[in-house]
Amino acid sequence: MARIAGVDIPNDKQVLFSLPYVYGVGRPLAATILAQTQIDPTRKVRDLTDDEVARLRAVVEAMVVEGDLRREVRQNIQRLIEINCYRGYRHRRGLPVRGQRTKTNARTRRGVRRTVSGKRRVARK
Repeated sequence: MARIAGVDIPNDKQVLFSLPYVYGVGRPLAATILAQTQIDPTRKVRDLTDDEVARLRAVVEAMVVEGDLRREVRQNIQRLIEINCYRGYRHRRGLPVRGQRTKTNARTRRGVRRTVSGKRRVARK
């Protein structure tokens, strides 16, 4: 199993689909990295030589990925919260940040909420 940027990427998949297991590397960037290192995207990770894995590791570790990227994103969100801007307020309250409607939908961000049925009052005699 190849270890790149602190992540074990799966051996039984093609390199193009294994590289996105690293946080911050998507499929388009993985294709760019493979073109840069001159590695065939359809090859399985287990078939890579040590030299090819070393080239991949060198290119990926020169980028901001994994822990550094997660920390950077978290700091950006924390900055928005601290300066009390609208987006920070939405992050703090756990609501959608990018202008989506919340009257309906937004269940993934707000969570599934149960409606309380309108209880009828029993008329007293």
